[in-house]
Amino acid sequence: MFDIPHLDLPPLRGAAGRVRLPGSKSISNRVLLLAGLSEGTTVVRDLLASDDTRVMLDALRTLGCTLEHRADGALAVTGLGGQLAVHEVALFLGNAGTAMRPLAAALAVLAALQGGAFTLSGVPRMHERPIGDLVDALVALGCGVDYLGNPGYPPLKLHGQAGGALHTGREIPVRGDVSSQFLTALLLALPLASQAGAITLAVQGELISKPYVEITLNLLARFGIAVQREGWQRFTIPAGSRYRTPGELYVEADASSASYFIALGAIAAADEPIVIEGVGLDSIQGDIRFIEAAQAMGADVQGEPGRLVVRRGAWPLRAITLDCNHIPDAAMTLAVMALYAEGTTRLTNIASWRVKETDRIAAMACELRKLGATVVEEADAISVTPPAPGAWRPAAIHTYDDHRIAMCFSLAAFHTLVGNGAQVAPLNVRILDPKCVAKTFPDYFEALFSVARARTGEIPVITIDGPTASGKGTLAAQVAARLGWHQLDSGLLYRATALAALRQGVAADDEAALARVAAGLKLRFDGERVLLAGADGQADDVAAELRQEHVGSMASRIAAFGAVRAALEALQLGFRALPGLVADGRDMGTVIFPQAPLKLFLTASAAMRAERRHKQLISKGISANLADLRADLEARDERDRNRAVAPLKPAQDALLLDNSGLSIEDSVQQVLAWWAERTQKGGPFGQA
Repeated sequence: MFDIPHLDLPPLRGAAGRVRLPGSKSISNRVLLLAGLSEGTTVVRDLLASDDTRVMLDALRTLGCTLEHRADGALAVTGLGGQLAVHEVALFLGNAGTAMRPLAAALAVLAALQGGAFTLSGVPRMHERPIGDLVDALVALGCGVDYLGNPGYPPLKLHGQAGGALHTGREIPVRGDVSSQFLTALLLALPLASQAGAITLAVQGELISKPYVEITLNLLARFGIAVQREGWQRFTIPAGSRYRTPGELYVEADASSASYFIALGAIAAADEPIVIEGVGLDSIQGDIRFIEAAQAMGADVQGEPGRLVVRRGAWPLRAITLDCNHIPDAAMTLAVMALYAEGTTRLTNIASWRVKETDRIAAMACELRKLGATVVEEADAISVTPPAPGAWRPAAIHTYDDHRIAMCFSLAAFHTLVGNGAQVAPLNVRILDPKCVAKTFPDYFEALFSVARARTGEIPVITIDGPTASGKGTLAAQVAARLGWHQLDSGLLYRATALAALRQGVAADDEAALARVAAGLKLRFDGERVLLAGADGQADDVAAELRQEHVGSMASRIAAFGAVRAALEALQLGFRALPGLVADGRDMGTVIFPQAPLKLFLTASAAMRAERRHKQLISKGISANLADLRADLEARDERDRNRAVAPLKPAQDALLLDNSGLSIEDSVQQVLAWWAERTQKGGPFGQA
């Protein structure tokens, strides 16, 4: 996950490949609550790992459920059997409506029957999301519910006395035209109160988001509750209903998340398809009907159980007018697809967007206009007319702490594909607060970059060159982390070659043999680990060995050989990948990435570098002599500056940074400031 302030997307020009989606949020949190209320142990497989499921898991654990994470990745939930184990607790539920509303209903019912006091709160935005219609229904039942802030909104206090009773003998009214989660919450909670007789819920107004209620009914049946319904107006829970575990349950992939990759295929899979795994035409989720809307706009979508195959069909896409009541979340993706359509796309019956993680109608309108689109915002509808091919504008997309806005607008990075062969200048698209996708799809951007295609020259690169021990590796790692980019520590490649040569007994002056070692290097980076495979194919972590002085000294000597450098060049170029690369070494800006838009050269003195190295070694319990370290560094500098191949020197357009007296944070901020200057003009990130 990209836990960074913003993520810059270079121009993306195509897409192909496979992506496996995470589990459905709607299914995951329903299943967790049902398992928590049931008798016995439920083994849940393919559960979504996200912020929303995390808060539900924390709540269940706090309420006394037993949670066991098994070695095969499954989660075993031993439920409460409808009996409270804890009678007083405060629960923080973040911005998870799929946790707040059903937990409020279930705990209100249990507190009224068994006694208890429960406080439910969330982030500030959760305290702006309406819950009054659900509370009205609970109060009419006889539950004790108090608002702790603004009436009609969380936080809430739920309370009751043991031995209490609820008014279940009459129809219970619940509004259906604000959020289907109110009805879902009551359907999940009221089996707990059905011992005295059947309970009927009567929906007032037109029920929105009906497919989400279908999910609820489907899962209730899996846990032993066969709800009877009369159309979408009345729902009856049989007398004596009791939750029973189905034993094992698989969570299908999220159909709402599939919408981004269906749209991606419709926009960018012109040559090879996007294959989406984990959800198919047999999905129980209503958002699978997004396929119909995407096909209406021109997408070529083929499907089977658990799998979808998407290609570009009509191009440009076709504008549509669509009542989106049946796909309220996925419909947001259509608003961004409209940027690639001819004409005006109008999405109606989306009033529920107003009461989601943010006011999504207003937010989508604002961000689409930034890109140059013409947008008409209505109370329950939005119309989008795309900008002309030459009228697209660079934009920093504000995400409002809303995962779906971040994921939708990532598709704007394919803007160079618009029109029928029209030339569109590549522009900057910046996603602010990209980590908000953790709510439902923590690895969304990694999944996107795994199938997106970009021109190599448009993938941005920052090079940081400098002499031995100048701190370039530490600086590069920090800058890469702040930008969410990959890092290439080219010195490690030479060190790995040196280590492999030492292990194989290759002489330090045998250029041909050393080049063969470099060409056959089997090296892989895994976080802090550096995995080097030997002749037997077995890889071990050599990170510590690569930092040893004798390995570094040999690396400096063999780096002077042209054959070794040539053998490693292709390996280094391969590190240039989406969304960008920070490369450090001695010739990154002069030889490997001469067209990088930002090149730096560190100029710390040998004396300062020796002091730093001395402190590092002493802190690790390694004895070292400061004078010897300085002499060794000066010798390496001389050798690196005077070698015949790729001598150590700044690129002609490199910015010099004397970091002798700077902290690492000061150096990072300076690099980021220089990068901001390079990107403020709105041109493509990857070109000088």
